[in-house]
Amino acid sequence: MRHRRRRLRLALFATGGAAAVGLGILAVPLTSAASAATTSVAAARPTTTTTSTSTKPTVVLVHGAWGDASGWSKVVKNLQHDGYPVVAPPDPLRSLSGDSDYLAAYLKTISGPIVLVGHSYGGAVITGATTGNPNVRALVYIAGFAPDAGESINQLTAKFPGSHITDDPTAQIPTALNAVPFTQADGSTMFDLYIKPDKFNDLFLSNRLSTAASTVLAATQRPLTAQATGEPSRTPAWKTIPSWYLVADADHLIPPDAERFMARRAHAHTVEVDAPHAAMITNPDDVTSLIRDAANGS
Repeated sequence: MRHRRRRLRLALFATGGAAAVGLGILAVPLTSAASAATTSVAAARPTTTTTSTSTKPTVVLVHGAWGDASGWSKVVKNLQHDGYPVVAPPDPLRSLSGDSDYLAAYLKTISGPIVLVGHSYGGAVITGATTGNPNVRALVYIAGFAPDAGESINQLTAKFPGSHITDDPTAQIPTALNAVPFTQADGSTMFDLYIKPDKFNDLFLSNRLSTAASTVLAATQRPLTAQATGEPSRTPAWKTIPSWYLVADADHLIPPDAERFMARRAHAHTVEVDAPHAAMITNPDDVTSLIRDAANGS
């Protein structure tokens, strides 16, 4: 494993002990949401195949919870400047299995080698979406979850203290989040989890952006279902595909110790950066550099 320390700062996603328990209490049966997300793949799958004419691999960027593909904008610009084909498909954020199925279907529309990058919850999605796809040559985790088979996000985050997601260990819902109920087509109730606007800058960005900038991101955040945090992961692709990992030393969402644990377990080429959870927003050059390393196999 390769480690190198960089200086910069920022932070974002994780649930410590009681916070993870709170999310688990909100989790509901998986069948209906997972099947709905899986069904949506056929409808949403592109009808044309993306074919790279470059000798460089296609970089696929997968966002996590409380963000969207626009969070990769600076990284996309850097990579395109270097001549890489880049795509940043939407992550449905509905269920881990359904989101992984959606991504797996999308990846089949791309010919040639792929470098697959996941941020935060997006890391768990790429972990379960790529096993068996021979085009995926490298996995890159940006402060991302890299679960093992049968492991959930809740279980991973409960192992390590340090997240700012709650300041009340007894709360059923982590205090930095709002749980918004909604009714599915089958009549069952699900919960969407949003970061409270006044907590967003600290939790997602470690107060590295201006209030004005973070307020815009908070207003446009995309929620994650509570179900997704408790759903067990599949056989992980990092066991067979080389991995790279960026540990965000100033992460207030996923404890940096949790990130180090996942990076070591995956035998990932690892860098540590003084960055918040949303490192791709605050430290795009560091993120781009690690993706380049993965693309070059260095």
